[in-house]
Amino acid sequence: MRTQTPVFVAVAGNIGAGKSSLTRLLADRFGWVPFFESVDDNPYLADFYADMKRWSFHLQMYFLANRFKNHKQMIESGRSVIQDRSIYEDAEIFARNLFEMGNMERRDYENYVSLFRVMMEYLKPPDLMIYLQCSVDVLLEQIARRGRTYEQSIKREYLELLNGHYEEWIGRYNLGSLLVVRTEGLDFVNRRTDFDELAGAVEKCLRNPSSSPRRSTFR
Repeated sequence: MRTQTPVFVAVAGNIGAGKSSLTRLLADRFGWVPFFESVDDNPYLADFYADMKRWSFHLQMYFLANRFKNHKQMIESGRSVIQDRSIYEDAEIFARNLFEMGNMERRDYENYVSLFRVMMEYLKPPDLMIYLQCSVDVLLEQIARRGRTYEQSIKREYLELLNGHYEEWIGRYNLGSLLVVRTEGLDFVNRRTDFDELAGAVEKCLRNPSSSPRRSTFR
């Protein structure tokens, strides 16, 4: 889909939900520039999963800085872009969850949130947020399948907490249009018809802009 006005799309979802795969597929389909989450070159990620309490603040600051830089670059590029995980998830989901679990000190969390709010004053939100709604069983299967060593220690309870925060955040999301994708029984990576239908739903959301944020559900 080529449009005269550049579009900004973000893909949100829990660890293992399929964000990177969908970002890549939609970028290829519509000719968008993809921006992926910094994982392989992240200097804190492995340490974080080994000792969350010690490294949580460092990791979240790293993600926040990189996501802000990418968000700003995307807005200023003048091109249609799609982002693998949004900056909003860093604060609304992951930092909040670490604080509530006792893995981030209150003063660190409050400083983090304060910085996040200042950043939000300078950033244009996505035209469309795509949320991949995924069960914990499927998340665990997909995490095991992709085989990242540092992810194998992730516990079910941690993913359940994140899922709860995601559902709460999505329930009040109003920064722009939202497409909730129910991934149960959906295989957009290996089944072409599934991806074609999902791409069509994304295109429909972007081709029918509204003066107020619109919420849609796929499947």
